[in-house]
Order: sequence, then structure tokens, then C-alpha cells
Amino acid sequence: MNPSIKLLVAVFLMVSAPIMAEPWKRHIIDDFSKGADGIRLADVNQDNLMDITTGWEEGGKIRVYINPGHLKSKDKWPAVTVGDVKSPEDAVFVDLDQDGATDVVSSCEGSNKTIYIHWAPAKKSDYLNPQKWETTALPGSAKQQSWMFALPMQIDGKHGLDLVVGSKGSNATVGWWQAPENPRELDKWKFYPLYKAAWIMSIRSEDVDGDGDQDILFNDRKGANPGIYWLEYPGKNEATEIKAWELHKIGASGLENLFLDLGDLNKDGLTDIAQATRNGKIHVFLRTSASKPSWETIQITNPDNYKNGKAVHFADLDNDGKMDLIHNIGPGDKKVGPGMVWMRATPAGFNQPWEVFDISGKDGIKFDRIETLDLDGDGDLDVITCEERQNLGVFWYENPLINTK
Repeated sequence: MNPSIKLLVAVFLMVSAPIMAEPWKRHIIDDFSKGADGIRLADVNQDNLMDITTGWEEGGKIRVYINPGHLKSKDKWPAVTVGDVKSPEDAVFVDLDQDGATDVVSSCEGSNKTIYIHWAPAKKSDYLNPQKWETTALPGSAKQQSWMFALPMQIDGKHGLDLVVGSKGSNATVGWWQAPENPRELDKWKFYPLYKAAWIMSIRSEDVDGDGDQDILFNDRKGANPGIYWLEYPGKNEATEIKAWELHKIGASGLENLFLDLGDLNKDGLTDIAQATRNGKIHVFLRTSASKPSWETIQITNPDNYKNGKAVHFADLDNDGKMDLIHNIGPGDKKVGPGMVWMRATPAGFNQPWEVFDISGKDGIKFDRIETLDLDGDGDLDVITCEERQNLGVFWYENPLINTK
């Protein structure tokens, strides 16, 4: 056979038949309610293990899960319902009142359109007691926007952490809520809109311009100008001056952008961006300069040629010292293959077809954000996510670390 034909056949086989045919084992953290919608991590009890919070959109529950450690990680985790709110889209950990106990902030859409603070009990021994949690609405947020995402971040240099938030639909924005001297005085929180949005999916803090402070990086899913953007931090003294925040566009114009992730794909010490889309491709933006924000774009065809990607995540899953990508899908495709896979670049380069490996099998229709941790302590990264349509709940996939090299 002609050598070039052999190469084409090899590439075809490589991308059309996952090398790891068996899906990874799934361990349920919680399947308590309906519509698990995103996971966020933090070590809330300072035991060097990352815990999880999740909003259950259809069930109207905000839950916290305490990591039980490596030996018990495959069992359901100790959990507490910290609040009952309608249509939660996001939940995130933050010690908002600086009392040493980690609270939760939930962002709600639907008819609710309100941000809530779920105040944690002061005593560590009460953390898993739902009666000791207190839920209060952020008054200025009520019925204003369909709140989609919140990122705790220090903006003005005082009074503890502020909240950078994004929303969707009419009146949608990216903006920040300024914490007052006493964060418990919720009527004194003040909102500063920075960007008129259509549908915000991801918000990250990142020093994009390399000046030593954190800028706001985000993506807009729909509207007239979808894409990936960053707002240049003007300094704490100018942070309340809305016009002082300069808007810059990175790319992904004209794409329906879902969840993005930050990582160093090519190990050059610079932060790259991976963007999942509903346009049939993963778009990776390789940073090309440390001194100025500039990127080279790579397009990777979605696994199994799915159109509707949902999330993408950087991680070295096979411990070869090279960064891989984890990708999952959202609803809308006629699903015949796995809903979540991991992908490994070949020596041919990032622009060539990637090797594809099954993670989830055929279970799951609507996955969400992805995180990776070594939950069982065996030296490799496991994959944590949740699934909303088949109500698989909050769960993790156990990395078998089969030698596929």
C-alpha cells in the first residue's frame, strides 16, 4: 500500500474508533434532586481536600458536598442542603462575611432572577446541619437579570471579596457587586455594570496583560457579538468608574460559545484558552506572547462530529507530562457515542486529528462544567462533573490509567 494511503487509514482509525473502548467507572456523589447544573470547588473545612457545591435547577436546591477522603470517595459524600431557591443556575463557595466559615452564593434565572447568599454556620460542627444555614436574597439583584454565573474576586481592595457576575437575556450584563464594610448589610451592596451581554457562560480572573493584577476574562454565547473578551482592570482606585474598564476581544466571533477553560496546552509557560462551541469544533487559543495579549487559533473537530459541545477542560489524564483535553456535549445531537471523552494530541501536532478516548459511555445527555482531581489517591486525575437531563446527578469518573501509549 502507498505510504501516504497507510497514513490516511491510520488517522481515520485513530479518530473514528476510541482506543479505550470501555467507559470509565462512574461514582455517584449525589443524586438527591433534579437538574444538577454545574459544580464549583473549594476546601471549606481546611483538610486539604476539595469540596463541591452545586445548584439543582429543576429541584430548586443548593447543596454542599464534603470530600470524605480517598478511602470513602467512591461512596456518596456527606451533604447538606444550604438553601431552597427557584431556578438556580450556579453556586459558588466564598467566605463573604470573613467569619472563617465558607458561605455559598447562588445565581438564579427563570422567573426568580435573584442572587442569594447562603450564610454558613459559624461552628464547624454545624456545617452539615441544614437548620444552621441562613438564606437571604441580595436585594438589589431581585428580578433584575437572569443571573448565570458568579466569581468571587477582590476588585476595590477593601471590605473583603466582591462578586463579578454575568447574566443572560434582556438587561444582561457582566458587572460586579461591591461589598460594603459589613457584607451582611445586603442593601448596601452596589452593582457596577461593565459590559452589555447576551448570554454569559464563563467568567475567569486572569492577568491577561501581564501587569500583575487580575483582569476579567469571559465569553458571550449569543447576541450580535458572541465571542471571548477580557475587561482590563483599571486599578482599585478607578474600579468604580465604569468607563475605566477597557474591553478587549480575544476571538471566537460568530460562534455559539459554551464553557471555556484556561491552561497551558503547549507547556510554554503561557495561559491558553480552550472554548467549547455549538459549531462543531473546539477552538483553542494558544497565547503567543507574554508581553502582549496575542493568540494563535487552533480548531479541533468535536469528537464523533457532534455539533453541540458543552464544556472543555485542560488536564494531563495519562500522566505523560503533556496536556490533554476533556470534552463533553450538550443536548441537541442524535447521540450515538459517548457524551464525554478525553482527547490526546499526536506527534503530528495540535492541528492534526486527535486521539479520542471514551470516558462516560452512552449515559448522559446534558453535561456541565468539568473539574479534575485525584479523588481516590491513586496518582492520576479523575473527572468530576454533573448531568442535568437524565438526572445522573453529581458524580466522578474513575481514571483507570491504562497504558495507551
